[in-house]
Amino acid sequence: MNNDAGERRMARRFRGFLPVVVDVETGGFNSATDALLQVAAVMIELDDSGRLVRGPTHSYHVKPFEGANIEAASLQVNKIDPWHPLRPAIEEREALQRIFKEVRAGMQRAGCKRAILVGHNAWFDLSFLNAALVRTGVKRSPFHPFSSFDTATLAGAALGQTVLAKAVTIAGLGWDSSSAHSATYDAERTAELFCSICNELAGSFQWAENRARELGWHESPGENIEPEPEPDSSS
Repeated sequence: MNNDAGERRMARRFRGFLPVVVDVETGGFNSATDALLQVAAVMIELDDSGRLVRGPTHSYHVKPFEGANIEAASLQVNKIDPWHPLRPAIEEREALQRIFKEVRAGMQRAGCKRAILVGHNAWFDLSFLNAALVRTGVKRSPFHPFSSFDTATLAGAALGQTVLAKAVTIAGLGWDSSSAHSATYDAERTAELFCSICNELAGSFQWAENRARELGWHESPGENIEPEPEPDSSS
């Protein structure tokens, strides 16, 4: 949607939160000790008919932080060579700042006060994002620090599948096993899965919105959501 009123329907849909799909590839499972190697963020938008659609993708290879642990088993899965001379990797801080800039622009367009991370097993992606924030000293994150939307839960409830590849396939979205375990590919498929499930629930949401009006709940989108922290010199 190109008009301001249309864009702000996103704020009403998720109570002032802007859903952004995030996927990370890492050197292991421990966010405090293991390297963040790739991060991708996919914007979620509304089309002219009011349906959720996958928006632009912002993806970066990341240099392992000093002293980071990297498990060989993880590299066998994600096929990343952290030391390849042609890998276009950037520092963690720069990767975060680039993604946060795009997320904040999306928040402004949609009239949202905070972003909320969408992920498949979202706790994993959010834990690595938060750990990187601590390491880099970046004080301002547009994302809610602990709340998230988990597509493993949504897919389990809606489709009876919790594995991303199976859920995407059941939803008729297609899956390429040779492209899996890239942050970009996994984030884009997760975004499409999230949109598909939410669009199927459009009727339920409309009923709930009408019911809220009947109950006298007239709060503006995001009225009770704490906005992201004010800027400071270290962010």
